[in-house]
Amino acid sequence: MHNNFEGLKAIYINCTLKKSPQKSHTQALMDVSMDIMRSEGVEVENIRFADHKIPAGVQPDMTKEGEVEDEWPVLFEKVEAADILVIGTPIWLGERSSIASKLIERLYGMSALQNDKGQYIYYGKAGGCIVTGNEDGVKHCSMGLLYSLQHLGYSIPPQADAGWIGKVGPGPSYSDTEWNGEKKDPPVGFDSEFTNKNTTFMTYNLLHLAKMLKDSGGYPAYGNSRKEWDDGTRWNFENP
Repeated sequence: MHNNFEGLKAIYINCTLKKSPQKSHTQALMDVSMDIMRSEGVEVENIRFADHKIPAGVQPDMTKEGEVEDEWPVLFEKVEAADILVIGTPIWLGERSSIASKLIERLYGMSALQNDKGQYIYYGKAGGCIVTGNEDGVKHCSMGLLYSLQHLGYSIPPQADAGWIGKVGPGPSYSDTEWNGEKKDPPVGFDSEFTNKNTTFMTYNLLHLAKMLKDSGGYPAYGNSRKEWDDGTRWNFENP
């Protein structure tokens, strides 16, 4: 049975170290996933984090901590409005980019906010990640990103990560059309059955979970509302 995903909103945040208009190989793989979502009627927004003046920190607005400028509060409004968040990152020295870590920290800085049920603000939203590089680390980067997202309150569907890596050591990156004078047609990685399958499955699993959560009004607040806990509700919890 085909689901109707119209009405869902997704935000993709590319944590490449490169500012626009430099080519981002991570963006090329993110585009595959975004195209699937758009074909299903989903409203998709794409942000390149490096293009914005966002300082490091774990406070909601770092201008209150001495920074001259902070665009994060405005970008967060887009994150809050989205049903799905997908983080894209390249691999450097086996780890996610420093910008991806900064994004996680800024998301963390908002995690104490509450929704209208008194739950933490990311409850009812689905999260996933896309990782690219020409060295090992796709699963390692995904573990850290997906753990962070679920800890903040995002829901993680099955197989919520996708990635591409080339051979170990120097080599072409995903979407390269030439390497060492040799033309690549199709571009590097585009014909990878493994990457295409995982990217497709990840995208649809995110869509299915986000739709189920949205249609059901998110998670019931019984047993997980910070507001009710602070008001004295304990749901049969007893101190030992």
